[in-house]
Amino acid sequence: MPIKLISSKTNSTSIDQKKSLETKIHCIGSFNQQSCLFENLYYFNSEFIILTINGTQFPLYSLRINSFYLSPVEIKKREFNSYIDLENFVRTIIEPIIFPSVTVYFIQLWHDNIGHALFDGLYPAYVALIRFSPRHLQPFRILTELSDCNKCWTEDIYHRFAGLGIIKEPDLKELSKTKWFMFDEMIMGSGTLCQRCLQPNLQLYGGVELDASRLFRNRMYQQHNLIYPITRQKSSSQYRTSYDILQAYIIHNKRFTDGDFHQIMSAIHEINNYTEFYLNKKIKLEWPLINISYLYYHAIKPKNISNRLFIENKFSAQLRVLRQMDIHISAPGTGQMYQTFLSDGSIHINLGSSISENTETVTTYGEQYMTSGTPYIRGLYYPINERVKGIEKNQLVKLIRQAGELILQGFSLPVNPLENLGIDGQLFVEMCKKDKQFCSLVTTRTPETNFACLHFWIEEFIHEYHQWNIRGMIDKKNNKTISCLYNHTLLHELREKYGIEHKDIHN
Repeated sequence: MPIKLISSKTNSTSIDQKKSLETKIHCIGSFNQQSCLFENLYYFNSEFIILTINGTQFPLYSLRINSFYLSPVEIKKREFNSYIDLENFVRTIIEPIIFPSVTVYFIQLWHDNIGHALFDGLYPAYVALIRFSPRHLQPFRILTELSDCNKCWTEDIYHRFAGLGIIKEPDLKELSKTKWFMFDEMIMGSGTLCQRCLQPNLQLYGGVELDASRLFRNRMYQQHNLIYPITRQKSSSQYRTSYDILQAYIIHNKRFTDGDFHQIMSAIHEINNYTEFYLNKKIKLEWPLINISYLYYHAIKPKNISNRLFIENKFSAQLRVLRQMDIHISAPGTGQMYQTFLSDGSIHINLGSSISENTETVTTYGEQYMTSGTPYIRGLYYPINERVKGIEKNQLVKLIRQAGELILQGFSLPVNPLENLGIDGQLFVEMCKKDKQFCSLVTTRTPETNFACLHFWIEEFIHEYHQWNIRGMIDKKNNKTISCLYNHTLLHELREKYGIEHKDIHN
């Protein structure tokens, strides 16, 4: 597959006579969460190469290009005695093909899963770009190692979101065996900014402090030729009336049991019956009017829009539905990964799920850091000590009506991130503040840290599961015990403080 050069009238694919050809580096962020902008970064024989002059000092940098690679990448450096020697090498010897404008580089695993594709690949790469404002507002190019996948639609989303297309690194590697390339501007270093990279505040990195969630959402709508959601700056009640019919959707989730599904359908029936009965009746309502549907994302079909200007894809069609949601309801996993694309003043209800080990069951909410990192929505959670019994209709109806009341009464925007966490998430944040050694262990993604102490869900820690058990976990492959250290007494005190019933899970 040939690599296409996509450029605008202001970009040239030939070397600017006045521009320096030496590589320059500018880095932002702490050493373990760093992103760097390279000017004039070269590529040959499957390797990035820095071209510089003897004695040039570069900043220390440590770049992670993949959410699950803990070791930083190493970039080769070639030094010249003078700038004239460097320029002569570039102009007359290698004559590189130039990729103008900005290119963002990252490695993406599991791109066939839309949740991983968006928030372990594209989102952290976009956060790295935001660090070098205003480049995040302009078209850019993606360089990534996407494998071929006939059933995947990740590539089309990436292509539209970036604006200048995608270079698949395997194609570039093949061409680079005989030809040099030069990237006008290259940004890399997003591997520790992913959704599965725990932060001490249990937030999606950059979602609040860089406004990255909103910027990511708005660009996604814009690049799919859609008007992005309504802007509400102070309150969820802006541009609403008490007689509005709120639109709620329960997103299908593979974690729902047959019993859960039956209770969910009963809750939908009760809420919709109430809305239908009181529709158009100008009386004081006991509950908000809510129209609720059960949604299978795969059943949403794109509109028949197909011409030379625009072709609507499956994701465009899904965004159309997301844009009109007031209440988004699902359980852990891919089913709740779209909450970032909701309108200002919406609510995401996390129904949770349960995990069992040795006959004991505990509640898991999964990706609640997505909610705390999205300050323009509010998060609600199915009660943690009740969820282990399965979803119950009355509890679900109560939760959905609570969401409707909060929206129409007007919860404040932006939402305090701590309020958007479940009580187990709040426990984790407090634990991180009080046990600094534990916090550093689970949030600093360095090669020296055992991966089991990084890649976990917080309920496993809270209930002392596997590597968090005082006896540790047996690593059968390496025949050793893995034990992640923390203050057990403090954890027990915090469990009691937050009212989380403890289930003693053993290996």
